[in-house]
Amino acid sequence: MAIVYDQSLTHQSVYAKKLRPFLPKEAFLPDTGKPLILCLNLVILIFGWAIASYLNQWAWYLMPLFLPFALLMGNSVVALAFTCHDLLHSQAIKSPRLRRLASLLGLTIVWMPPTLWKTIHNRAHHNHTNALADPDRNYLQQQPNTWGKWFQNQFVPSVEVKPLRLMFGMATVWGFYVFRNLTAVILFNRESVNYVPASVKVSAKEKRAIALELLVMVCLHFLVLWSLQFDPLKLLLSYFLPISIGYAGIIFYIYTNHLACRMTDVNDPLINSISLKVPKLFDLLHFNFSYHAEHHIFPGINSDYYPLVQTLIKEHYPTKVGYILRASDAWRLLLQTPRHYQDEMTLTTWSGKTSIPCPLNAPTL
Repeated sequence: MAIVYDQSLTHQSVYAKKLRPFLPKEAFLPDTGKPLILCLNLVILIFGWAIASYLNQWAWYLMPLFLPFALLMGNSVVALAFTCHDLLHSQAIKSPRLRRLASLLGLTIVWMPPTLWKTIHNRAHHNHTNALADPDRNYLQQQPNTWGKWFQNQFVPSVEVKPLRLMFGMATVWGFYVFRNLTAVILFNRESVNYVPASVKVSAKEKRAIALELLVMVCLHFLVLWSLQFDPLKLLLSYFLPISIGYAGIIFYIYTNHLACRMTDVNDPLINSISLKVPKLFDLLHFNFSYHAEHHIFPGINSDYYPLVQTLIKEHYPTKVGYILRASDAWRLLLQTPRHYQDEMTLTTWSGKTSIPCPLNAPTL
């Protein structure tokens, strides 16, 4: 007999208040290992670029030997993004200036100024997940057909996107996501920029900080390109390939976190977020980022304790665990559904001619 899960909305704070007493105090202590992990992955990237600087001395038939290291560097791109994600949610680095510097170094490879990340992710996305004010949601079908909406329609997984466009999108959409949010803030900085799903407004001080951080990132990227002598082969194997692999890994998680979920006016992580079942190796490499709904309930806890949070949810909210999906199933849902909201319960195509209820409205086993 199929199990129909409870779809009533409960605010994130209610879950947090109910489950917090069952978590150990250690879960809420700063994870002091994260700064070390950040440094390790920066070293991996720097070491990879140092090796690549000698690629012009390799015989052509030895070039494939660099590919495994390019894959390792690609994982470091993912690890740096997720490490900084956790650092900016926590007090693992107590000094605000040192935390900003560490996150700036870690997020440079993904072109995300930490001040902008705190604004669009910590402040907007976490407080308005899959609501109208969420900059990470699907576009509304009734929003203007801008270049931002067009790009997402062309390259984000949906029933309309073809394999070649999807492959291109996996390697590029993260960069597009950063670009659209950066330009919306730096060029316009208002709450009505029409080419993003939802725009955010920052203070003058935050805008200056974002611009300064971006300038530092440009300089650091230029330094990497200069160290590789602007050589096309070196750039392809040690810069563009690892970055593309890393961006694909990051965006896979982001795609599956929320895009198949309904919109919610009440911030309920067990309705508007998805947690993935992935091989344990990926949870180890990516700091349990697959436990995404659990993260939305307790954004600042040590990520080692997300599995325990999920266990507690299964115990205390057994009729609300439909948010847990195998990664393959979550991906399949994206490929079988449109990517625009017709309304909060319905996904529709660019033209609006084909509409499908959000697949997690009433998930069953």
